[in-house]
This record gives sequence, structure tokens and C-alpha cells, in this order.
Amino acid sequence: MTTVQKSIDVDVPISVAYNQWTQFEEFPEFMNGVDSISQIDDTHLHWNVSIGGAKREFDAEITEQHPDERIAWKSVDGETHAGVVTFHRIADDSTRVSVEFDWKPEGIVEKAGSILQVDDVQIAGDLKRFKDIIEAQGFETGGWRGDVDRAPDGTGR
Repeated sequence: MTTVQKSIDVDVPISVAYNQWTQFEEFPEFMNGVDSISQIDDTHLHWNVSIGGAKREFDAEITEQHPDERIAWKSVDGETHAGVVTFHRIADDSTRVSVEFDWKPEGIVEKAGSILQVDDVQIAGDLKRFKDIIEAQGFETGGWRGDVDRAPDGTGR
């Protein structure tokens, strides 16, 4: 498994950053390689991605979600990955967004990219684009404020 950890400070209130991050279908606007995301229900997503020229699709489940705090997920088929994004209030109008992402590179291109830390550069760029978009807007385009509790057996991230 490869782990990527990145953070960025955004100049918007924590609720604005969190609410925008819950708009999963808008991820292609700031995440390179994400072609589309379909939200099936409150906790299930279908991803279509392009990685190193290869197109892939997989389903993911939100395993824990608490407004203005965290969103955790894991794949349920296809790609092997799991992650968490956390939101930290710095000031009334400033938030730190932190992403930790674990994934299993497959094939020579992905394994080479992982060794060269291309994924670190990718996530840093995605976070920078998120920052640029949310700060330019100054508001979220929607939001889901529901709670998803971690499974008692600890299977969540």
C-alpha cells in the first residue's frame, strides 16, 4: 500500500469547505484523473477515473462522516484504496483541509509513479485547485450535513 498525506489552508469558514467537499459529483472540477463520480445514495459513490492512460471504474463507501470534522471512505470493489479528509478550524474564515489516502498501485506505470511520488504531487495539485475554486466562489455550491457513524467492528477508515 502507498500512503499520501497532504494538507492545505483555505480562506473560507470550516462549514463552507466541508459543505463543498460533500459535493462529490463536482470533484472532476478540481481532481485531475477523475472523469466522473455518481452518488448512488448517502454513503455510496461510483467513480470513473483515468490513471496513466488507463480508464478504471469502482465503487466506494463512505464509512464515517461528521459535519465540519471528517469524511472517511473505502473502496468496495475494483481499486484498492481508503482515505479520510479532515477539516480543522484555524480561524473564523480559515480552514485546514487534510487528506490521507491509502492505495494499492497496480501495473508498472502506477508502481513507478508511486515510487517517484507522482501521487503526492497529484494530491497537492488537487488540493490547490480546490482552494482556488472555493476561495474564488466564497461559498459552497451545496452541502450534506448528515452523520455516518463508523461501524462498531472498526471496518471504517
